[in-house]
Amino acid sequence: MTKTEALFKREISVIKSKKLFSERIIESVLTQQVPQLSSNSEWRALQDLRSSLGIRARDWPRKTNPCLNWTGIECQNGRVIGINLSGLKRTRLGKLNPRFAIESLPDFTLLSTFNSSGFTLPGSIPEWLGQRLSNLQILDLRSSSIYGSIPSSIGGLSGLSSLYLSDNSLTGLIPAALGSLSSLSILDLSRNRFTGRIPSDISALGNLTGLDLSSNYLSGGIPSGFGSLSSLKFLNLSNNSLGSSIPAGLGNLSQLVVLDLGYNSFSGSLPEDLTRLRSLQRLSIGNNELEGSSLDVLFSNLTQLEYIVLCQNYFYGELLDNLWAMSHLRYLDVSGNNFTGTFPNHTASFNLSDAVFNLSDNLLYGNLFSGLGKFQSIDLSSNYFQGRAPNDTRSSIIVTYNCLSSLPRQRNLEDCSKFYFEKDLFFDNDAHKPLEPPLVKPAKNRKRLTYIMVGLFGGLGFIVILAAGVLLLMKTCSIGSRKHQSPNERPAQGGGSEPPPKVYVDMSGVGESFSYEQILQATCNFSDENLIKQGHSGDIFQGTLECGYPVVIKKVNLNSFGEESYMSELDLLGKITHPRFVPLLGHCLENENEKFLVYKYMPNGDLSNSFYRLTNSEDDSIQSLDWITRLKIAIGTAEALSYLHNECTPPLVHRDIQASSIFLDDKYEVRLGSLSEVCAQGGDYHKNIIARFLQTPQTSGRRPSGSSSAICAYDVYCFGKVLLELVTGRIGISSSNDAHAKKWLINTLSFISIYEKALVLKIVDQSLIIDEDLLEEVWAVAIVAKSCLNPKASRRPSMRHVLKALENPFKVVREENFSSGRLRTTSSMNSWTAAFFGSWRHSSSESSNGQMNREIIGGLKQTERTGSRSSGANDHSSSHKRTSSEVFPEPIEIQDIEKQDGSS
Repeated sequence: MTKTEALFKREISVIKSKKLFSERIIESVLTQQVPQLSSNSEWRALQDLRSSLGIRARDWPRKTNPCLNWTGIECQNGRVIGINLSGLKRTRLGKLNPRFAIESLPDFTLLSTFNSSGFTLPGSIPEWLGQRLSNLQILDLRSSSIYGSIPSSIGGLSGLSSLYLSDNSLTGLIPAALGSLSSLSILDLSRNRFTGRIPSDISALGNLTGLDLSSNYLSGGIPSGFGSLSSLKFLNLSNNSLGSSIPAGLGNLSQLVVLDLGYNSFSGSLPEDLTRLRSLQRLSIGNNELEGSSLDVLFSNLTQLEYIVLCQNYFYGELLDNLWAMSHLRYLDVSGNNFTGTFPNHTASFNLSDAVFNLSDNLLYGNLFSGLGKFQSIDLSSNYFQGRAPNDTRSSIIVTYNCLSSLPRQRNLEDCSKFYFEKDLFFDNDAHKPLEPPLVKPAKNRKRLTYIMVGLFGGLGFIVILAAGVLLLMKTCSIGSRKHQSPNERPAQGGGSEPPPKVYVDMSGVGESFSYEQILQATCNFSDENLIKQGHSGDIFQGTLECGYPVVIKKVNLNSFGEESYMSELDLLGKITHPRFVPLLGHCLENENEKFLVYKYMPNGDLSNSFYRLTNSEDDSIQSLDWITRLKIAIGTAEALSYLHNECTPPLVHRDIQASSIFLDDKYEVRLGSLSEVCAQGGDYHKNIIARFLQTPQTSGRRPSGSSSAICAYDVYCFGKVLLELVTGRIGISSSNDAHAKKWLINTLSFISIYEKALVLKIVDQSLIIDEDLLEEVWAVAIVAKSCLNPKASRRPSMRHVLKALENPFKVVREENFSSGRLRTTSSMNSWTAAFFGSWRHSSSESSNGQMNREIIGGLKQTERTGSRSSGANDHSSSHKRTSSEVFPEPIEIQDIEKQDGSS
């Protein structure tokens, strides 16, 4: 054998050995025991599910082992035991036609977990789901866009331990059949539209550790049997209409860690057995109608509390030392009550750097110590603290509307003196004095008080005599002048009060004077073709002047609307030079019964007509305004209202903010119109007592349209509805107050949350094409709208704040300076973004108590809080009264206007 042949044989041997080695490796891999589907029916069911749901191939590749390579599929011994759709993406076709198509689920006979959280499944829960999935233990359909009612058959899932159905559009009653789920540990039905009573059958769920029914429309109180849920650690029933009183028996929930009963209109006092909840860490019962002063016992027993919300109730009495002794306390909101007493100078028992306190709108008094700067945030506004302000003047300390010296925006001296006098305390606004109530007041003070009272009553007597003389003189002059009048010039007798005084206008500033013939020619004799609309203060016509210049002419019929309807508008337009208002070009006042106002023509009409425009006359296709233009319109309208509210003296109220009042020029710049209802804020209500006493009959006739009920906060409310129109595309809501519009408003606001951006996608105008940044702007504008729509006028932000928010929308949702809970608009001028969170409750970070909190609190998200109780800055009565039966009612102030000023 030659050398070449030998080498060739050796190469052949090496190749064979390598092949044999490779074959052995392949054989060993193939013979390994890997989890594979052992059921052909389950394989076919997975393929059907993949097709019906439109799952993309990247997540569920067809020619691979599902147990190894399909995202969200969990197997055991070759059988599918878990399906998790959360986070999966649909194909393009699947996105076009998403459905609740899970008919193949019953083929997975060992399925214990089905999770579609965040994966849209539009449709209702099928009846068979509770009949054919007998081994199911966890059912998670959160944020899946499901609707309809919960089928009673779901009570057949006897092994179910966790049921999550929150953040959907489920309606109807909560089925009593849920009470038969004896293994259930967590039940989350929050953020839906359930109505009726909470079924008492839930009290039979002895293994329940977490129950969240918040943000629904439930009523009828809390079932008395809830006290038997001995394993319960988390209970959230907030944001409903449960009403009634909090029943006794909740103190039996010895394991309870979180209790949230806020926003339910509960009344009465707290049940005494709550003091037995020794494990409680979070207590929230704010925004109800609870009262009582026996909170010292509550605080002395619940020493583990970290989060306390008692705001907007009727609690009274002193905030005792038991509260300040809680070493774990990090969030406290007792605002909007009648708590009294002094602020303690010993707060070293807990970590101030992590503490957020809101004590505003109470009856607290005394001096403030200098260590307030150690708090993360503290709001002490609208109380009666006196003396010098604390040295720590940081933005995290809010002390407005108190009795502190050398600080702006404090209460007036009269209110402060009256408060301290009624409490029998010394008041000195310039020095720190002890607050020991004197047993006997010094004789010198009594003598001085006597002199003051004598001087005061003597002065008042002189004023009364003087006023009577002036009235007598004016009456004599009036009688004398009537004697020289002809019968035709005298007012009609027997008709009650005389006509109101005329509004005198400087005509030099209200444009050109047109003749009646020019008006007729411009409008083609007021032809129907030129009629734009019939406004509430006159008919609006389109016209063209002789020079070809287009104009809009308002025809005011004095027999229907009265002289004030155009004179006040003339007077206003003659003084306003702001570019955000429709320019007045001129007027025609020569006709006795009809007056005409001539405005500049707006090419794009008003918002209600230009929001949608026809793009193709053949198929009648329409297109709505893009988001950039919508935001531009919102900012322009806010600029106009901010000018009226903040730059005019006195502040002016528009009173007719709606889409049809917002006019748009050729570049879609806002020109605010419909100014016939504008009046000064408060009308004649704020005249001093002597001016009203000296008022003559000739000037005290019918009240002008600017009544005492006209407040700037009403404009803010109406503007909030316009913002919702821009977000949702539902033009017409701002001009409607019917039951349908109010129901739509309530439903829409439930999808606006400062904590969850994705919710706004359920209400946003589907015709908008927006990217992630624009979506964040839409979200921010929706949050501003909700803040404007607070049912309590005092809780709405000012238009100055609204304008800044719309100009900086990202700061509304990205800055965290609203974390101090309920920050009053009147006490948060240092940070404008805080003005928008008077209607929102801060959701504090969850406790880190190991697996229990991760299991319960992590799975049951807290909801935002809406609405709050009005508070007057000067009110120190111990009996606040409010109405809280409605979620977002029409503001009370406009109801007053309509009743008292029928001409509006």
